[in-house]
Amino acid sequence: MLKARQRLGKYRIERRLGEGGFAFVYQAMDTIEGVRVALKIPRSNLVTPEVLQDFRNEVRLTAKLDHPNILPLKDASFIDQHFVITFLLGEKTLADRIRCRLALSTALDFTEQMLQAVAYAHGMKVMHCDIKPENFILFTNNRLRLADFGIARVAQRTIKGSGSGSVGYMAPEQAMGHPSLKSDVFSLGLIICRMLSGQWPEWPFNWPPPGYSQLRRKAHPDLIAFVKRAIEPNPRRRFRDAEHMLNAFHRLRPRAERFAAQRKS
Repeated sequence: MLKARQRLGKYRIERRLGEGGFAFVYQAMDTIEGVRVALKIPRSNLVTPEVLQDFRNEVRLTAKLDHPNILPLKDASFIDQHFVITFLLGEKTLADRIRCRLALSTALDFTEQMLQAVAYAHGMKVMHCDIKPENFILFTNNRLRLADFGIARVAQRTIKGSGSGSVGYMAPEQAMGHPSLKSDVFSLGLIICRMLSGQWPEWPFNWPPPGYSQLRRKAHPDLIAFVKRAIEPNPRRRFRDAEHMLNAFHRLRPRAERFAAQRKS
């Protein structure tokens, strides 16, 4: 691990933001540009020539993604024998934000932004494969941006090959090694359910989920049905991709907002 005030090329490390089975994440100051950035530094024992080639392939695949709700890769290079992946620095992650209660209007706005990001990627034939609150970064004005496209896939393969890692927010079929666009739909559904109910659905994802009473108090029945369809354990019963899911959300959102307004009056 790197320490605060340690220099890494043009970057000065300020603090560690987090760590996972694949990498450490640091906040750093770019002393040339004068801006703070997030540095993701894979664990050195996992960076093999094969992993580096995977990174090259994935970066080329995802470099075409240009959307306001997707966080672009700022740089990826070797610095002082560390492989360093650089991103813009947000205020916090969605995981940090949902530790506090969300108003329904905020949950709906976050849902819209998450679906916009993944629908755009699916329209470009790109799966994310690791959608979770930690990978949604919150910027000013409540702008969410989805991070780790490409990197997520490499990390998953590498961690799996090392014999470590966890199921996390994966769909059942993805955990069995058969991901699809519907697997991203499932992960989105889990996050939306958490934002609305205050609790995480758990394996084996039987309905109703934990926090269902809160979900019923807060959400229109059509919104509940939307969540239920997204987190169906059987992928054949889910939305076919995030574009399909986004279209369904657009149709029901006005009803969900009217329902919330009526509950307040």
